[in-house]
Amino acid sequence: MRRSTLAICALLTVATYGCDSAREKLKLAWDKVRGKSTPTATAPTAQAPDTAAARRAAAQRALEAQRPTTPAPARPQGVAPVVRDVPYVSQDTGTIAPGMSEREVYGLWGAPAAVRRAGEYTYLFFNNGCEYTCGTMDVVTLKDGAVVDAIVRWDGHIYAGESSSPPGSMPRANPAGDTLRIPPP
Repeated sequence: MRRSTLAICALLTVATYGCDSAREKLKLAWDKVRGKSTPTATAPTAQAPDTAAARRAAAQRALEAQRPTTPAPARPQGVAPVVRDVPYVSQDTGTIAPGMSEREVYGLWGAPAAVRRAGEYTYLFFNNGCEYTCGTMDVVTLKDGAVVDAIVRWDGHIYAGESSSPPGSMPRANPAGDTLRIPPP
């Protein structure tokens, strides 16, 4: 919870301490936000004096009542959002080798989940079932339309060449720190 929210809650608590009518209104407002239906026992209340602040608050409530509310999209029963690795099973398996064309890779591994192109390089991203734990999808790098590198983690995807990221390699810290330099345009 942010500090500003905590401060508002503290001020609201201090301001309404001992005030039964304010406490009841707050309870009804929270129940409405939470979607609970509560019996409304209205006690006679004194008429509030007509002030500019009261008129603005009434106008604001009227505007909010007129605003259409969109219901939250309903999630189908039994479907949970994907937030972690999901086992990957596919009939599209095989070994790709350096020099293969993009079509030959598609023929073995099927359609990629994503394709990115940058200049003469093309990057094909394939599902592997460990996107979160491995930190990446299986990636095939093509230069001028021919395979030059691949990073594979799924057992069904095999690269015959020497990968720039073999499964046993550990990340190494750069003792010189961040050395990325962007040349001026």
